[in-house]
Amino acid sequence: MQPHSTPAPWRSQCMRAAAVLSAIALAPAAHAATVTDAAGDFLATFTGPHNGDMDLLSVTAVEDGTAVTLTATLNGPLGATSGEAFILGVNRGGGLPLLTFGTPPVGAGVNFDAVAVLIPAGGSFVNIILPTALAPTPLTNVTFSGATLKAVIPFSQLPTNGFTPAHFLYNLWPRDGLNTADNGQISDFAPNASSFAASVPEPGVWALLLLGFGGLGAVLRRGRGRVAPA
Repeated sequence: MQPHSTPAPWRSQCMRAAAVLSAIALAPAAHAATVTDAAGDFLATFTGPHNGDMDLLSVTAVEDGTAVTLTATLNGPLGATSGEAFILGVNRGGGLPLLTFGTPPVGAGVNFDAVAVLIPAGGSFVNIILPTALAPTPLTNVTFSGATLKAVIPFSQLPTNGFTPAHFLYNLWPRDGLNTADNGQISDFAPNASSFAASVPEPGVWALLLLGFGGLGAVLRRGRGRVAPA
């Protein structure tokens, strides 16, 4: 039996499919999803220790259609501050500056109607606040390593409150305790006095994806239909 050589048209199709899929991998996101925060910018109202794990340096959020993945970097290893927790405020469409009503009032411009409470000691959860408070639901895909935290939050735990998930807005803040009546436990906001949108693929990326997989499927079908000569 003679070895089967790949015909030129077959090779050409493979190369075209590979080129399309490479373009997908290199396609840009719709907008920036990383917020950087100055080191050492603790809130003047913060009454806790000015440890590095209470000081945010960057926060990134990426949506994939079913969940948002949050990644944050602190200015020091996590675990240095007793009782620490990281609160992701989510504006699903009905957000209000709820922290301005607390004591002391903080967070002007930080609007949210749900939170994901990320706790290094364990027990992270999502809490819906508005329009009607719901029982907390546990978060299981949360990791803490060195000065970095990462959480994958399913949109099934964040039902819309007016916005589609692609238009949700986010803000992250550390606390040195979970006494929600005491805003003096909040050390920092990222971003300050506002919120940010997550990265989502542009429509052109989805078009490339469909084109790439369509082309790859055609290549595979042609390959299955070709019989190697004896």
